[in-house]
Amino acid sequence: MQTRDLPLSNLAGSEHSSALVLPLRTATVQRQTGETDVQVTVNLDGQGKADNQTGVPFLDHMLDQICSHGLLDLEIRATGDLHIDDHHTNEDVGITFGQALAKALGDRKGIYRFGHFLAPLDEALVEVVLDFSGRPHLSYGLTLPTQRVGTYDTQLVREFFVAVVNHSQMTLHIRQLDGINSHHIIEASFKAFARAIRMAIAIDPRRSQTIPSSKGVL
Repeated sequence: MQTRDLPLSNLAGSEHSSALVLPLRTATVQRQTGETDVQVTVNLDGQGKADNQTGVPFLDHMLDQICSHGLLDLEIRATGDLHIDDHHTNEDVGITFGQALAKALGDRKGIYRFGHFLAPLDEALVEVVLDFSGRPHLSYGLTLPTQRVGTYDTQLVREFFVAVVNHSQMTLHIRQLDGINSHHIIEASFKAFARAIRMAIAIDPRRSQTIPSSKGVL
């Protein structure tokens, strides 16, 4: 099994000089249906490398935000029935990404579990709070003033997050505090989502060998 070293000496407040050795948190998931064929490879401890080709340009742009601000390495290849519309591809990318997150996290031992971030983008301000709780739930509070951004149907933003939540088994709250531009609001939500993920999946050196729940399971 491949491992990675987490140097405790680089952690604020740590007096340890040794390294914590943990398994690499990577996963590849492929999902094929009569409508789409999606493959996702994720490295939770990456450098923000993005190689996303879904056939839906605006979705690729948002996935790139998850990589850049969440420091996930993410490679997605998707083909789908785009001659109908973007719905099936958008949803199935969300499903497969959620499955890959869950697989890479494993039993979720050692993670901080909770994450939150408040992201501005010009006039837009969006707050994301999440919990890798094992209990899927989405509270979605975006109000998007236009039906489309380019060719992308803005209703699909919620569908993407529903798919990710259900298949990663996270609790996710998204609240729009300000914003009048649909592109800005959506992008702020993805940036806040990425930063919240980054916080939640980080390893807590004080409980690196235990599951962050009083129940002992997530």
